[in-house]
Amino acid sequence: MDKANAPQYTCELVGFLHTLRAEDLPAEVLDRARYFLLDYLGVAIRGSREDSARAVQRMIERAIPGIAASNSATVLGTRILTLPAFAALANGTASHSIECDDTHSGGSIHLGATMFSVALALVETMTETSSGEFLTAVVAGYEAAARIAMAAQPQEQYALGFHPTPTCGVFGAAVTASKLLGLTAEQTLNAVGIAGSMSAGSMEFLAEGSWTKRIHPGLAAQNGIHAALLSAEGFTGPRRILEGRDGFLNGHSRNPLLERLTADLCKSFEILHTAVKPHACCRYMQGPIDAILALVRERHILPEQIQKIEIAVLEAGWGIVCEPRERKYHPESVVDAQFSMPFGAAVAVACGAAGLDQFSVEQIRSLHIQQIMNKVVLTKDAEIEETFPKEWPARVTIQLADGRAYEKFVRYPKGDPENPLTWDEMAAKFRSLAGTLLPAGRCDEIINHIQAGNSATLSALCAG
Repeated sequence: MDKANAPQYTCELVGFLHTLRAEDLPAEVLDRARYFLLDYLGVAIRGSREDSARAVQRMIERAIPGIAASNSATVLGTRILTLPAFAALANGTASHSIECDDTHSGGSIHLGATMFSVALALVETMTETSSGEFLTAVVAGYEAAARIAMAAQPQEQYALGFHPTPTCGVFGAAVTASKLLGLTAEQTLNAVGIAGSMSAGSMEFLAEGSWTKRIHPGLAAQNGIHAALLSAEGFTGPRRILEGRDGFLNGHSRNPLLERLTADLCKSFEILHTAVKPHACCRYMQGPIDAILALVRERHILPEQIQKIEIAVLEAGWGIVCEPRERKYHPESVVDAQFSMPFGAAVAVACGAAGLDQFSVEQIRSLHIQQIMNKVVLTKDAEIEETFPKEWPARVTIQLADGRAYEKFVRYPKGDPENPLTWDEMAAKFRSLAGTLLPAGRCDEIINHIQAGNSATLSALCAG
């Protein structure tokens, strides 16, 4: 097929998202956007205390001192005011620093950390942005990034060493920024084309437990804003950046599924297929931890009774949370622990929880935790692969020293769209995270603002 008659996937996807308006969105989509905003804010505010987030904050303060308040955006959880792109960088990093942010199942991509970082930073410098416009821009960014990640296929990106959150997220960031900046359809297409040359993100952080994964959503958010601003000034980008011969999908996947870019546009929105995390670790560990916590609670299992914990892990996550074996069974940093299935299993058994307090240096150094980790056996199971990535199931068997064995199958981990946190549970998660920096009254005010639909005017309330 010649180029003139080839399907124009990028143009079709971007054209649809450019015309998307709040009145086009079902009520449940707007409700879910507010729900994820609350999740994002709690995670970002708490994440702003992490050393990795503070390093970004210090860099910003040194690089760009003295920004006028009228042209600035808030670094959440702090009193720092800076240029919107730098606020997006800082907030995107903070919101990914504690491994509690949302995840789109089909694309294995963290969306809110990028899209909300863009939207909040930009609207703070604008005089007139309605809550509907704000949420629609975020929904559009979710849609773009999720569809691109599904088209690339997460297993394919991981196999090539790419992290889908920044590689695909930068396109969603460009869409969100373009909508809020009021760009034309042609300018939005150019912004997405420009973003293709900003798409990056390596999985090599796993080898050393380094911080680079944490900055990935921040870089995607910053670059998405810059792509939109460049386009607004007349800078051009390739129109077929996604499907072109040397475009994103052919460069980031050995088996791209182009039809996923535009299939069933408007019939369903990908934000509805996005999950939240109750546990402070990799998404591939959430289901197994749910199963372990349920077995320990229901069967009244004590750590000393356990002979073996057998965990079936999804193939797509195997190289992330199961290998290399030495690193996963002997984590040396919090990042290592957040991506170690044996560690997650051990703290779930020993502590009855797998939150921020459990993913700590103290627990990493605990002899008791190490002893439980040594009882963990990781396996693959063809049955749990049958419905992935639509579903992220898990199977765990705990064998006791007296010969008894108990099995638990989790089809939908807690936080999945089919097994969601309620609004009350989400509010509790927000208070537990944001409440470490903000007074209880301020937390309640933020929750009330979001539930009342005042979603575009929150940054000042979230300053430290």
